[in-house]
Amino acid sequence: MIVGLVAGVSGVLIGYLALREARATVEEGRRMLARQLSEVPGDLKAVRDVAVCRYDALSEMTGRLSFSVAMINGLGDGIVLTSINGRSETRTYVRPVVGGKGEEPLSPEEEAAVRAARLGLGPVVARRAAETP
Repeated sequence: MIVGLVAGVSGVLIGYLALREARATVEEGRRMLARQLSEVPGDLKAVRDVAVCRYDALSEMTGRLSFSVAMINGLGDGIVLTSINGRSETRTYVRPVVGGKGEEPLSPEEEAAVRAARLGLGPVVARRAAETP
C-alpha cells in the first residue's frame, strides 16, 4: 500500500513538473510568434535580432568575461559567436543556427543567447539562477 502511495505521488509530481515545463514552452512560442507578426515586414534575411549572454566559463576567471552572441534573421537563421576567456588563452567558436536551432549541439549559454534573440529580450541577457553552476 505504501509503495502504491509513493508511486502515485511521484507520478503526480512528475506530471505537474512536465505540465509546467510544457506551459513555459508554449508561452515562449506564443511570445515569439506574436513578436514576429507585430513587426513591420522587411527583409527576413537581414540580421535583426541580437543578444549577448555573458558568463564565467572557467572557475579560474570571474567577472563574466566569456560570452556568446547570437545574430539571427527573421527566419531564425544566423550564427552564435562564443568566446571562452581564460588567464592564458582565449578560444573563439562560431556555430550556425537554422530555424532557431543549432546545426551542432549548442551550449546552455549559446541556447540562452539564441532564445533571447528570437524573443527580442534585448542585447544583453542574464542567465537564470537555475542555469548558474
